[in-house]
Amino acid sequence: MDGGPGALGAAEANHATNSPFRLDGLVSVVTGGAGLYGVGLVEAMAAAGATVVIASRDTAATEAVAARLCSEGRSAVAVELDLADEASIVRFRDHVVAEFGRFDVLVNNAVTRRGGTIDTVTFDDLLATTTVNFAGLLTICRYAGEQMKRQRSGAIVNVSSIYGMVGPQLEVYEGTPLYNPAYYAFDKGGMINLTRHLAADYGRWGIRVNCVSPGGLHTPDQPASFVEAYRRRTPLGRMATGADLAGPVVFLASPAAAYVTGVNLPVDGGWTAI
Repeated sequence: MDGGPGALGAAEANHATNSPFRLDGLVSVVTGGAGLYGVGLVEAMAAAGATVVIASRDTAATEAVAARLCSEGRSAVAVELDLADEASIVRFRDHVVAEFGRFDVLVNNAVTRRGGTIDTVTFDDLLATTTVNFAGLLTICRYAGEQMKRQRSGAIVNVSSIYGMVGPQLEVYEGTPLYNPAYYAFDKGGMINLTRHLAADYGRWGIRVNCVSPGGLHTPDQPASFVEAYRRRTPLGRMATGADLAGPVVFLASPAAAYVTGVNLPVDGGWTAI
C-alpha cells in the first residue's frame, strides 16, 4: 500500500517489527514541555525511544529538562516556541525539520491561563488566551501538518480537559480560592472538535489526530478540602498524576494506535462516566 487511507505511515511501517508501543526513531515535539503535565510527557516519550523536542517560551526551563534527560542517556533538545507569534511557529517547524529531517509527532500540551470567572474575566484576557489556545494551536497543527503531509505520516495528540466535555462541579471549589476559569470550556471544547476536523482532513496523508482529556492534576499547593471533594466525586477515588496522562499520550503517538484517529480519550478516573 502506498500512503492512502488505511496504510501505515512511513515511520510506523519502519518500526512495525519492534514493540508497537515504542517511539524509536521518531522525532516528537511536546509544547509546554516544562509545565505540570509537560515534563512527564517529555520523560515518557524519551523513555519510549523518541528524540524529544521540548518547546516553550521559557527556554531556561526547557533546557534544564533536556540537559537532565541527555545526562540519563535519552535524546532531547530544547527549542524556543511562542504560540502567540506565527513567525515563531514557522521558525520552530523549520528548525526541527532542518535539524532532524522529520517531524513525526506533535503533542499540543501548551496552554495559556489568564482571567477568572465569567464575572471577572476581561476582554483582553480572552484575547490573550484565545490567541495561544486556539489560533496558536491551529497554526502549529497547520505548519507541522505540512511536513507530515510530505512524509505521508505523522501523529498529533492534543491535550484537552474534562472541562472541554462537561460543565464544572462548582461545589468542589467551595470554601477554597480555586475556581474554574471562564475561557477554559471554550478553548478545550474547541480543541476536541478541532481534533475531529483535522482527523477527517489529514487522514488521506496517513496523519492521525487524537485527543486526551485529563481530569484534575494533583499538586502540593491544592487545599485539602478541594482534594478531598474531588476524590469523593471520582470513581477511582483520587486526582490525576502526571504519569496517568503519559501512557495514553505515548500510546496515541505510537504505532500501537496506527488505526486510531479522531478519538477523544478521557483520562479522568471516571469523572465523566457519572
